[in-house]
Amino acid sequence: MSDDLQKRIHEAIANPKNLGEMENADSVGTVGSADCGDMLRMWVKFKEDAQGRKVIDRATFQTFGCETAIAVASVATELIAGKTVDEALSMSGSDLSAPLGPLPPMKIHCAQLVEGALRSALTPTAAPVPAASPAQPPKAATLFDSLHSGTSSEKKVKIVLKQPGS
Repeated sequence: MSDDLQKRIHEAIANPKNLGEMENADSVGTVGSADCGDMLRMWVKFKEDAQGRKVIDRATFQTFGCETAIAVASVATELIAGKTVDEALSMSGSDLSAPLGPLPPMKIHCAQLVEGALRSALTPTAAPVPAASPAQPPKAATLFDSLHSGTSSEKKVKIVLKQPGS
């Protein structure tokens, strides 16, 4: 990996944008597999722009993935703000990771992971987020919950917290 790419990724990791769950999201998309460990969930909130178009107001993400996946998700959530659903869906993983520069072949899957979560959140077949009731606002299952759901005793997940600077 080039020094310039490492610097951009390090900056995106040191100061990730839009990291975390979003209350009152209009749509949620999740991709990945607990078996391989890479998972990403993206929340999207829409608004109407001055021309009356439905555009992405804000997107946030949560991931179990490598630093590059965090970096790509961070820049992608910034890139899609203000875009219509069709405009955002037309973006490839390469488009979403472009601000970081060209990714090495072994990291292209990180951009594809982000693209998949975005497509999952924006496709018409994506399950709508239920409206919040005043008494108890709904809470989408976290990525951690997704990893630990199911009945299979074969499912094993190892979560390693990385110390800063390591």
